[in-house]
Formats: sequence, structure tokens, C-alpha cells
Amino acid sequence: MNAYYERTILDAEPAELIRMVYQRAIDCVRDARRHLREGRIPERTLEVSRAYAALAELQGSLRPEAAPELAARMGSLYDYMQERLVVAQFQQLDAPLAEVQALLGLLSEAWGAVVRETQMAVS
Repeated sequence: MNAYYERTILDAEPAELIRMVYQRAIDCVRDARRHLREGRIPERTLEVSRAYAALAELQGSLRPEAAPELAARMGSLYDYMQERLVVAQFQQLDAPLAEVQALLGLLSEAWGAVVRETQMAVS
């Protein structure tokens, strides 16, 4: 990992870290789709694994003690997306990857809006 990226992560606020994980997952799924189209199986496998791991990180960031119902719903959604990644990987299908990419995009946008509103309220 390069020093700049490492410093960015170490200095980031928790909300920014979540945004970065969403972006990482989106990038990995996008790259997996490209590798699938181009028939590059090892590269696709790596990117699907990275997206799966990013979703596991998001799952681990949930705080059920703060919002039990929301954490349960988000956890179920992350589980669903991981299942779709597995289907895409084993069946070599683009549709599940496209679905996960779209869901991640919506979640990332929503998270960004929440972060912006929170920052405005604090300012």
C-alpha cells in the first residue's frame, strides 16, 4: 500500500471509512464485470473476492446496539449481495454483478447524503 493511501485511511473519520469501503466494493464489482466480458477468469475471481471482502467489512461495521432493526436489514442486504457475488462467480454471469453494482451505488449515494447532512448539522 502506498504511503499516501495509508495516511488517508489512518486519518479518515469513521463515516469516511465507510464511504471508502463502498467505493472499493463498487470498483471491484465494476472491474469483475469487465474481466468477465474479457474472459479473464483469475482477475475476475480476484475482484469478486475483493468485493465480497468489502461487503464483509461493511457487515462488520454495523452497530446493532445503536439501531437493531436497521443493522438487521442492512446485514441481510449485505448477505444477499454476497450471495449474488457467489452466484456470479460460479455461474459466470454478469446479471448478478450488475445487480450488486447497482445496489452498492444506491447505498453509497444514500450514505454520502447522510454524511453530508450530519456534517452540516455539526457545522
